[in-house]
This record gives sequence, structure tokens and C-alpha cells, in this order.
Amino acid sequence: MFRIIEKKQLNNAVTSLKFEAPFIAKKVKPGQFVIVRIDEKGERIPLTVSDYDAKAGTVTLVIQAIGYTTKKLVSLNVGDSICDLVGPLGLPTEFGTPKKAIIIGGGVGCAIAYPQAKALFNSGADVTVIAGFRSRDIVILEEEMKAVSNSLYITTDDGTYGRKGLVTEVLSELLERDSYDLVIAIGPVPMMKFVSLTTKPYGVKTLVSLNPIMIDGTGMCGGCRVTVGGETKFACVDGPDFDGHLVDFDELSRRNSFYRDEEEHKCRLGVTENG
Repeated sequence: MFRIIEKKQLNNAVTSLKFEAPFIAKKVKPGQFVIVRIDEKGERIPLTVSDYDAKAGTVTLVIQAIGYTTKKLVSLNVGDSICDLVGPLGLPTEFGTPKKAIIIGGGVGCAIAYPQAKALFNSGADVTVIAGFRSRDIVILEEEMKAVSNSLYITTDDGTYGRKGLVTEVLSELLERDSYDLVIAIGPVPMMKFVSLTTKPYGVKTLVSLNPIMIDGTGMCGGCRVTVGGETKFACVDGPDFDGHLVDFDELSRRNSFYRDEEEHKCRLGVTENG
């Protein structure tokens, strides 16, 4: 059993949960994920580790309450425990040795981009973070990202906070006036696609973290297959990070929507069952 020792509400739909998981905390690296199961009858869901503390033996997961299981997970409180927290899974991010990097997070993807920025910043790299949100009321982790970056840009679609517009607009301006060794983009598939299209003409190494449908997290089920450079890869064991210039984002979008109707039905059923 894995006990929750801290709970924070980051916005109306996003919650941060810190778990006691000493063995995972000692081994996990930026970019890796865990498989969570609330109870013995629950579904397995993959969640990227947002933060970890090897000395304290804790891992932090940031969860957006969308479906039945994520809503049930964020309803838990400090002192509650879950059945399974398996990991670390996937490959750690291979940063190389960049001197200047841009880390881009879209919405809740900022929680995954944060450990990437933190690792690079602590290694001595010059780190610029671009964080994009729909509006001011869903901005998360601003102070945390500010602490691990040399420059922080926040954009909102409606202009209610930071700069109005898209993360790619800021990215284009930065690439026009300076040189960068690495760009990492984590967030909605369309955002990662257009970030990759923006960086490609500049020849900047671009990594994206993919979130396809995943079941076992060990490469056995094949559900998380993605096409990268014309080859089939499995996000759980070959990723989740891939070269953004080689990913077939259109196929990924189609696959991610396969079970949308079933997910919505299960979520409605869960609401009915729980009153």
C-alpha cells in the first residue's frame, strides 16, 4: 500500500498528490512514469512523476481529474492509501549536455515539464520555460517553474494572464534571436506537433513526451504503439520521450480518441453509482 502524505489543489481540475514510495523515489529519473491502481478492482493508469525526493522517499503525481479513475484518485485524502504504484517505468530523458534549452509545458503538461527543467537547471544549463494555459484560473506551478529557470514566459489563450497567444509564438521569437541546443515540449498532442514543426527549420533537437493509450506499461500489450520515423515504437519501453521531428502526431491523435465514448460512459456511470 502507498500512503498519501500531502495533497494540494492546484486548480479546479488539477490535484497534486505526494506518496510514500521510497524504492521508486531512489531510482526514478526525469521523464519516467508509474502505473497506478487505486484498489484491486481498479484500472491501471500511467502517470508521469512530477517530482521526487530520494532522501524523503516520496514521489509526487499531478493528476487532472477527467475520467472515472482520475476523479476517484483525487477524491482521496492525506492518510489514505492506494493498492499499487509501480515503477519507475519508461526510459529517463536523454538530455545530452545542452548549454541552452527551452522547456515548454502545455496545461497539466507543465507538471511533467517541471522535473525536466529542474534537472537541466541544476546541471548548470541556461533554461527558458514557456508555459501555456487556456486562462489565468488554470495556471499551475508558476513559482516552482520560476525557481528552476533563467527565464519564464507564461501564455494564455484569452490573455487573462501573462502574454496572450500560443507557446509557439514565443518559441519562434526566441529561436529567431538566439541559438538553443535543446527544446522539450510536453502537453496536448497538437501543441507538441506545432512546436516540433516550429523547431524543425532551425535544426534544434526537439523531444516530446507521448501519452498514448497504455495498459501494462511493460511493452506486452502493444496498446501504446506509436509511429516514429516510420517505425513502430512502444511508448512504455522505447519512450515516453521521442524525437518530435519524427513522430506521426496525426496517427497518435486518432489512436488517443479510440475509446473516448467508452471513457465518457464510464465516467457518467461512476457519477451515478456514487450519487
